[in-house]
Amino acid sequence: MSLKEKSVFIVGGSSGIGLGVAEALLQDGAAVTLIGRSQEKLRAARESLGDRVKAIAADVTNEDQVKRLFDESGTIDHLVVTRGVAPVGAPIESLDLDSARHFIDVMLVSALSLAKHAAPHVRRGGSITFTSGISKDKPPTRGGAVVAAVAGSMGYLAHALALELAPTRVNVVSPGWVETPMWEEIAGPAKNQMWADMAKQVPAGRIAKPADIAKAYTFLLGSELTTGIVLKIDGGHALI
Repeated sequence: MSLKEKSVFIVGGSSGIGLGVAEALLQDGAAVTLIGRSQEKLRAARESLGDRVKAIAADVTNEDQVKRLFDESGTIDHLVVTRGVAPVGAPIESLDLDSARHFIDVMLVSALSLAKHAAPHVRRGGSITFTSGISKDKPPTRGGAVVAAVAGSMGYLAHALALELAPTRVNVVSPGWVETPMWEEIAGPAKNQMWADMAKQVPAGRIAKPADIAKAYTFLLGSELTTGIVLKIDGGHALI
């Protein structure tokens, strides 16, 4: 399936993986709309991508805003959800449940809300693509329970929705470590050394950049017979 002139909404498209996906889709001739909370980040993204992209400010943890977003959008071809926040990391005995609930709300409940309100607006043969992560396959020894549970749940969500929303296709991209701004929150100044250390361990020999991961999304959007899967693009991280 050609993506030329297809309408694609990218939630979290103003930075990181989402911005990389937007760049790849523009190269394929798609009509891209970025969705994010920060007007400043959206403005910067539009400056880097050019006038071909649209941008809409919305908080996807607010169902009223999600409903309005799609009610006002008309029909779209594809929805890509790359939005994320720094993962909750604490041993289970000291886990702050309010922080865990917030993470689940941001990552999982908002995905349900987006699917609920986007589905009626997705053209026949279109798709919804969520984002998971390596934590479901390689959780930290201590402190990884919440993020592993949420990351793992995305695959089961896609499996179920691929049947419920058919013929709309529903899939998940599962990256390994990616060089994104979120690492400032995760590791701060230590991030470069962490990337270097991990690059020595993964079979691919390097940490991914957003442009690497974007190829998985463009494949899933264009693959008419691919639905209900989790596509790993982790450089072999899950193998180590």
